[in-house]
Amino acid sequence: MHGRFGTIVQIGDILVSEDVVSEFFACDYAVCKGACCIVGDSGAPMEEDEPEEIERSFSRFSQLMSEQGRAAAEAEGFFSVDRDGDLVTPLVPGSGECAYCHMDGDNCLCAIEKAGFTKPVSCSLYPIRVTRLTGGGLALNLHKWGICRCAFEKGAREGIRAYQFLRKPLTERFGAEFYEALDAAASHING
Repeated sequence: MHGRFGTIVQIGDILVSEDVVSEFFACDYAVCKGACCIVGDSGAPMEEDEPEEIERSFSRFSQLMSEQGRAAAEAEGFFSVDRDGDLVTPLVPGSGECAYCHMDGDNCLCAIEKAGFTKPVSCSLYPIRVTRLTGGGLALNLHKWGICRCAFEKGAREGIRAYQFLRKPLTERFGAEFYEALDAAASHING
């Protein structure tokens, strides 16, 4: 589909905005140090089954969290509900820091992932945000946040598109067939 908002790629019941395949993006962790996990006014979006998965493994990764992060998760539970009514990771009170952060010097890592467990899919897919559509389908859009400017610049320098950078999590979440179709659409769009 094409309209005044750009090209929309449809693969099955998933709509993908053009910028997911056309914009350049590659995390520049050396520059940002994981700022997306410590800056914000809401936690990371969570799928309905993720809080239960986190609760099951909490005792095996909680020692990697800060004392404030552990206290937040223990007080609030393993998720929060943001002002839009969405499930999100809890934040350390008075900050934008995800409760599940693990600080390694100045670098913020995910305690869940560091312990070998699966972090929320929204974190793995970032800067792609997944939205559930009324009819049951999904929409994939690129979230553009100023703190990720260095990632957009690095992607442009290295010629890496957002969907290419996210090949592994996209394939894990939606399957190899989806990724192959997305790659073919990207080749057509990007010429």
